[in-house]
Amino acid sequence: MVEIDIERENKAIAQEYKELLRISYQTLTTEDKKLIRKAFDVAVDAHKDQRRKSGEAYIFHPIAVAKIVASEIGLGATSIAAALMHDVVEDTPITVEDIERMFNPKVAHLVDGLTKISKVQKDLNVSMQAENFRKMILTLNDDVRVILIKIADRLHNMQTMDAMENYKQVKIASETLYIYAPLAHRLGLYKIKNKLEDLGLKYTEPEIYDSIVSKIKETKEEQDAYIASISEVLQKALDEEKIDYIIKGRPKSIYSIHLKIKAQNVSFDEVYDKFALRIVYKSNPHEEKFVAWKIYSIVTDHYRPSPSRLRDWISSPKSTGYEALHITVMGPKGRWVEVQVRSERMNEIAEKGYAAHYKYKQGETEEGGLDIWLNLLKEALENSETNAVDFVEDFKMNLYSKEIYVFTPKGEIKSLPKGATSLDFAFSIHSEIGIRTRGTRVNGKLVPLNHELKSGDQIEVITSLHQKPTLNWLDYVTTSRAKNKIKNVLNEDVKKTAEDGKEILTRKLKHLKITLSETVVNELVNFFKLKTSLDLFYRIGVGAIENQQLKDYASQKNNAFINFFKNKIKRTPTTTNQDIHKQIISSNYDMIVFGKEHDKLDYKLSQCCNPIPGDEVFGFVTVNEGIKVHKKDCPNAIGLQSNYAYRIMLAKWIDSTQEEFKAILQITGMDTLGLTNKLTKVISNNMNVNIQSISLNTDAGIFQGQIAVIVQNNTILKRMINNIKNIDGIDKVTRVYKN
Repeated sequence: MVEIDIERENKAIAQEYKELLRISYQTLTTEDKKLIRKAFDVAVDAHKDQRRKSGEAYIFHPIAVAKIVASEIGLGATSIAAALMHDVVEDTPITVEDIERMFNPKVAHLVDGLTKISKVQKDLNVSMQAENFRKMILTLNDDVRVILIKIADRLHNMQTMDAMENYKQVKIASETLYIYAPLAHRLGLYKIKNKLEDLGLKYTEPEIYDSIVSKIKETKEEQDAYIASISEVLQKALDEEKIDYIIKGRPKSIYSIHLKIKAQNVSFDEVYDKFALRIVYKSNPHEEKFVAWKIYSIVTDHYRPSPSRLRDWISSPKSTGYEALHITVMGPKGRWVEVQVRSERMNEIAEKGYAAHYKYKQGETEEGGLDIWLNLLKEALENSETNAVDFVEDFKMNLYSKEIYVFTPKGEIKSLPKGATSLDFAFSIHSEIGIRTRGTRVNGKLVPLNHELKSGDQIEVITSLHQKPTLNWLDYVTTSRAKNKIKNVLNEDVKKTAEDGKEILTRKLKHLKITLSETVVNELVNFFKLKTSLDLFYRIGVGAIENQQLKDYASQKNNAFINFFKNKIKRTPTTTNQDIHKQIISSNYDMIVFGKEHDKLDYKLSQCCNPIPGDEVFGFVTVNEGIKVHKKDCPNAIGLQSNYAYRIMLAKWIDSTQEEFKAILQITGMDTLGLTNKLTKVISNNMNVNIQSISLNTDAGIFQGQIAVIVQNNTILKRMINNIKNIDGIDKVTRVYKN
């Protein structure tokens, strides 16, 4: 019986291999097929004794990953071979050197990159997890195909997680939504991005996922009929113009519907653009643009467009290479419908991203185009010295940011993330120009360095050889490139000051008959409660450590024996009114919150000043140890605030048992007599609820209002919302998250 199963399994493996060659996006030569066959044989042999949690032979996983790499991402033979062997070095005795000997340096290089990424410790804290992501992201600088294969690996893992324990599913799905989906988006793999996001939602919020899926199934028939009615009208008009095209309805992804429900505070039925129509047309390269606008004209002849929602990514493609016309029109039954217009070439680029981008670049090989593509991604990778959490957050921001298009004084077009400032623009031209920026003119007018740019702006940068960045500049920029360059210059200044400080310290200690040595430096760092020798030398350089303090150190060093006994003497503490007050505070104040919104974050109490409940405190984001809380009068406070202002966080002690939260409710309904009175009565009758502010108005019989209440928890809030909904005339009560 077992023999028959193995035989059947071997047949299935052979079938999967044939399928892999058949579905390859790129045309495979005889040499390519030999390379893939060899990699397949190595992988089959290496994994022959391994099985997945589901019980199937392990080899099915690398073949599935290779199929995604070959078909959905569209990479060539080198990448397909590496995908087949991506787990070989990690799971079996075969080494990278063996692969290089059996194949070639390119295949070995990719397998090595994939192995390094896979060596991720499990169950890490946030900063360590971010460190792993940083290592993975930095391989983009090396070879983008490593990340592309890793995305394929992650997609197949997400598709086959059913046999895993729940906590592992949630962890892997959260990682996927955190970094892999944004990476797929940035690399132009929109189809894979949608799959990753939908699967991520399936495991992180299964109830929401199941609810949306079932509602899509319920309304499928109606939606199909609606799409068919629009398609019929457009098909007739397109056929008359003799355009060669395919038209199809495309449902929006489950994850994007979930985001719309959340962002717009609406139900599933109230999300109108749950699907889009896509028109993919054939044309030669010279007429591509002309045909797109011709189709636009036909669509808008039959359905009224929304001018504010026209997106022309043909004239100005996205930095991912994405090109299309997106038109939003008013369809039958008063519903907005999105129509996407793409040529076959544009459609391939939208679905395959990187690989298709280079198929259409004449004379470029798979490897040859890598450098050009990477230039679009390197902005967030230029400085890997920053805190790993900040680095990954910055990188994610750059992955998902929308783009604006601005002009240089000579009329050259530049793409920047939405929200970029005039100082960001200066750094995007050249880091030296950014560093020397004295001022900027936008459309001929002098503007502040933190002026937010809009599409179509023309920017002129005024420079000065004497200009240098200041700490404030970090607040003026939004792009990682600019932030990293500013930090580098500021760090250089710190190092230069520290070098001068070391010389000054050597001279000053000489007067005190002490020779500067490693031991003395360590003693001084401990004496002044600093972290590193660089901190010590910098403080000497800027004059923050005075001569008297150095004399105190010398005195302590000379009287170490006496000081030892002094520290042993215990004094009887006397209790003052202030101490009694602190005891009362200590018994009530048991939690620290951060920022204006009173966020609860992980933190450690700093040992240099040992804050206790009731002390005035602030948070400091460290490089390796998360947030550390210091007293406001801590000896290191001034140094931290002057040198690392961008890492300081507002913080305060609170009593967690008395904590209250602000919630804002948006209320709509029909205006009836005494409605305001009923509303305030219902709220005030709810125990433990205080009204902070109330704003009500009526217009032509419709009542609208916004009420801010202070509550202790979500249960109280939900009970109050239900009571408000029961008032006659109230139509809708929703919680909003911003004023």
